[in-house]
Amino acid sequence: MGKLDDKVAIVTGSGRGIGREIALKLASDGAAVVVNDLDDAPAQETVADIVAAGGRAVACTGSVTDEDFADRFVGTAVSEFGGLDIIVNNAGYTWDSVVQKMTDEQWDAILDVHLKAPFRILRAAQPVIAGAVKAAREAGEPVPCRKVVNISSIAGLGGNAGQANYSAAKAGVTGLTKALAKEWGRYNVTVNTVAFGLIRTRLTEAPADGSSTIDVQGKELKVGVNPDLLAAMERQIPLGRAGTPAEAAGSVYLFCVPESDYVSAQTLVCGGGFIM
Repeated sequence: MGKLDDKVAIVTGSGRGIGREIALKLASDGAAVVVNDLDDAPAQETVADIVAAGGRAVACTGSVTDEDFADRFVGTAVSEFGGLDIIVNNAGYTWDSVVQKMTDEQWDAILDVHLKAPFRILRAAQPVIAGAVKAAREAGEPVPCRKVVNISSIAGLGGNAGQANYSAAKAGVTGLTKALAKEWGRYNVTVNTVAFGLIRTRLTEAPADGSSTIDVQGKELKVGVNPDLLAAMERQIPLGRAGTPAEAAGSVYLFCVPESDYVSAQTLVCGGGFIM
């Protein structure tokens, strides 16, 4: 018996990195998971790993910024698994520049993926959740506690030079979380935020000389942090190191299990003790 047996979760950006670890963690404790990635191959790989371990999962491939994505994502959970209990808004990337060199395209792209996409997904989920709650109450059944976990960053709490777009988007996630916690409390839904510090992923581990890039809908974006800068950042962390994707997933898991059913509108910093 798992703590998340009979729960249905949707996790954006779960084909790789932190999102993949979140999907695996939730599935390992009993949740059926709708996995998402821009590309089909990593999404299907995560699905295959969950199924091979005895879990349940399906893929919903595509960009979270597509106009039809939110309805398709939520609809997949309902059609494949019969409901929706856990929403994790994790997908994202960075496109950095100092403010005087940042283009409108850079600003809009980062706000769209980190803030507008979660808003759309939550909007699409509301009729499903409200309908399930109404049906339970009319039948005289208990209303289970559902969970929303929005992913932010310490950049959204204290800002980060060269990331005006990312910092603004992640600060907005906190506001979205607090508003939805007040709106959805009547549905017995908790809404919380996890703000990640330095986590070792493909976006930080790649060489910072521009030799490694990621493709985001036709845009080749440089990834990687200078090793000397990475080491300096780690020295500021009380635990003395960056976190792992599995550790990041663990912090999200805390908000998904029954032990956190009376915790809402909070921001948990997963940063090894680092305080902005």
